[in-house]
Amino acid sequence: MALWSGRFQDSANASTQHFGASLPVDKQLYAQDIAGSKAHAAMLAAQGIISSEDALAISAGLDSIKTDIEAGNFAFDINNEDIHMSIESELIRRIGDAGARLHTGRSRNDQVATDTRLYVKERATALMAANIELRSALISQAETNFNVILPGYTHLQHAQPILFSHHMLAYAWMLTRDFKRLEAARTSADANPLGAAALAGTTYPLDRFATTAKLNLARPIPNSLDAVSDRDFLLDLIYACSVSCLHLSRLCEELVLWSSTEFGFITLSDAYSTGSSIMPQKKNPDFAELIRGKSGRVVGDLVALMMTLKSLPLAYNKDLQEDKEGAIDAANTLEDCYMCATGMISTMQVNAGAMFAQAKKGYLAATDVADYLAKKGMPFRHAHEAVGHLVLLCEQRKCDLEDLSLEDFKAESELFEADIVDALNLEAIVAARNTYGGTAHEAVRAQLQEIQAAIQQDKSLL
Repeated sequence: MALWSGRFQDSANASTQHFGASLPVDKQLYAQDIAGSKAHAAMLAAQGIISSEDALAISAGLDSIKTDIEAGNFAFDINNEDIHMSIESELIRRIGDAGARLHTGRSRNDQVATDTRLYVKERATALMAANIELRSALISQAETNFNVILPGYTHLQHAQPILFSHHMLAYAWMLTRDFKRLEAARTSADANPLGAAALAGTTYPLDRFATTAKLNLARPIPNSLDAVSDRDFLLDLIYACSVSCLHLSRLCEELVLWSSTEFGFITLSDAYSTGSSIMPQKKNPDFAELIRGKSGRVVGDLVALMMTLKSLPLAYNKDLQEDKEGAIDAANTLEDCYMCATGMISTMQVNAGAMFAQAKKGYLAATDVADYLAKKGMPFRHAHEAVGHLVLLCEQRKCDLEDLSLEDFKAESELFEADIVDALNLEAIVAARNTYGGTAHEAVRAQLQEIQAAIQQDKSLL
């Protein structure tokens, strides 16, 4: 019989019992449920609501249940519809009336909210640590291949030459923002609903500040209605996971392109590639593609929870049972993606020659040639037009800007002199962009120092 069956004459229908059960999902929160129950029991004893002997028996019984769960010796029964009832039922079976006193002054509403917040704090911290590992891998590649030049793109067309290290650090900065979002989700979860009971608080003299301290939470939630119905912290977690998955998807899209025969910019490790069942020559970037694909599922988790919450009246509603599966999935998926991406980035081979060869195509010096004229007094818009004429000439001759003679340049403008050759040198073009945040070696070295300092700061938050 269910722990709430006193008011009912008939047993639950087997199909509805299965439909209404959250145990297959929330049994993952067993450790958080036990921690919350131990804190609640200790507080009840301290307030004289139950005896210290009962509190000790409850704590010992819960510890033994946790040991059995972690050893795989605990039989979960779907008739106990959630992890909370499963543990409490077994506790009562093991220690008798003392176990039946555990739920004094508590509802499953504040209990499940507490468990979920503790879970989010733990998972957000784990994701923050995995985030740092991936950023470190990107930085390592940036340092190892510091002098490599590749074409930068807009619209997936050759635009301007940049350092490969600059490109890697762009993703490292995206992930730095992702870290802050994960940290914000952890902070959002760091509050204690325990003691709010079903929705209105309780007549027992509970000490909510004591359970807050016992559970290492930052503060008790001041409104009992809000305490049991708030799931913003889950939205914050899934949103943080969604944005980071979108960033990983962008990174993996480039890894897929770069590892293709057409680009040849990188070679992925065999450990992060697969073959074909029919084509012996194939080496497919399956894991990059899979990370790219999983981003959609995590965004789906976010949308699903938003739709669940959008019309709920205060306070608790059974709809909220649907809050955990998507959050657990999003956190687990992002952690898996972080680990896989870290391995891919750490082990990939950068083909500097292929990158540089492509950087010499597509008139990447065009902007610098226009700047050359502008610095000699020509209005930039006129300079832009003049260089456009030169590019058109190159297309007609099927050559590049560096293949034009000085006479060709002078035919377009007398401002061109012999030093125009310097403006066509890729290394010089890169080195000239030394403003803060630019792609020049000097600027990227400063950027490396800044992001390494950011990582050290972030490590202190774990």
